[in-house]
Amino acid sequence: MPDLFDRYRVIDVDTHLTEPPDVWTARVSSKWGDLVPHVERRDGEDVWLIGNREVLRPGQVSMAGFDGTVPEHPATYDDIPAACFDANARLAHMDGHGIHAQVIYPNVGGFGSQTFVTRLDEPELKLECIRAYNDFLIDWCSADSGRLLAVMALPFWDLDACVAEVVRSARAGHRAVLFPSQPQDFGQPALCDPHWDPLWAAAQDAGLSISFHIGGQNLGSLVKPPADIGTKANFARFSSLAFIENSKGLAELIFGGVCHRFPRLDFVSVESGAGWIPPVLEAFDWQWRNGGVRQEHPEYDLLPSEYFRRQVYACFWFEEQTIARAIELYPDNMLYETDFPHPTSMSPGPATPALPPRDYAAEALGALPEASVAKVLHGNAARIYHVH
Repeated sequence: MPDLFDRYRVIDVDTHLTEPPDVWTARVSSKWGDLVPHVERRDGEDVWLIGNREVLRPGQVSMAGFDGTVPEHPATYDDIPAACFDANARLAHMDGHGIHAQVIYPNVGGFGSQTFVTRLDEPELKLECIRAYNDFLIDWCSADSGRLLAVMALPFWDLDACVAEVVRSARAGHRAVLFPSQPQDFGQPALCDPHWDPLWAAAQDAGLSISFHIGGQNLGSLVKPPADIGTKANFARFSSLAFIENSKGLAELIFGGVCHRFPRLDFVSVESGAGWIPPVLEAFDWQWRNGGVRQEHPEYDLLPSEYFRRQVYACFWFEEQTIARAIELYPDNMLYETDFPHPTSMSPGPATPALPPRDYAAEALGALPEASVAKVLHGNAARIYHVH
């Protein structure tokens, strides 16, 4: 019998684009000078800069196949696989792994677009950078827009601009909306604040889901180690704990009534894993009943787990011991990803335990009911991202 990746048109719901060096310099007004995000080579390594401040090194987020672990990384674009930044090479990479479509997320702007808040002051330039990225991504995905699925960035510091960008980018072909799961970390109202209702309404009307990618928070305190435990141990520590950070946003969406007010709007917890979902939802349900939430909010007609079933999704890519239970309980809410080409992705280099996607699927999903496998590898994502 053909393996799982041959039986289904697999949709990989979380991958990243290593932005080519000219994304912003080719699209943003030159009047801003070096404040426009740009690449320089420093001490033999390519570096993304805003002004003279380093944002990240492209090799740090392009570890597919690399023989090493963080903090080691490829030095320059010449050392990075072309599939990280070239659309046609990405499609060839997907063909080689049996992946039909990939959802595309950024790096330079941050996983909630917070880079533009923390590194830039000029409102006009910040908005120009967001629009330039969204336009670039549509151009990049046009190599095969049925397989490369664009996720728009948003100027979340300006609600009116957010709504306008949802409308504009939806018309251009974007498939989802990227948003920080803890906007209060950047001086904005929390997710549950009615302030955001016009944005949720615009996304719901456009039929686009909201993506909360891990790292769409201020992780400064999490990244800082409690003691000198070593760089590699600290990366493993905070990158594990970052998964659970998304549970905060999930709680705000449900307990704050966002899911109730916008019943046709889907929310996706991206790169957060999914094995933790059942115990967290069990706690939500128990505390909901135990705390008398229905007495305080008689309009809330569902339990937290029922709101989750209706409109919230979680992504998995390495879990083996816990994912079967999550899929058993929530087969309509689980999505498969590879996180290509990040350090934690299913893009095995010699130094990592990562399995090739086909092999992982066979081990983690092979014993599950066929109907459930069909949903998590294709059907759920096809519905959310409008893949035909």
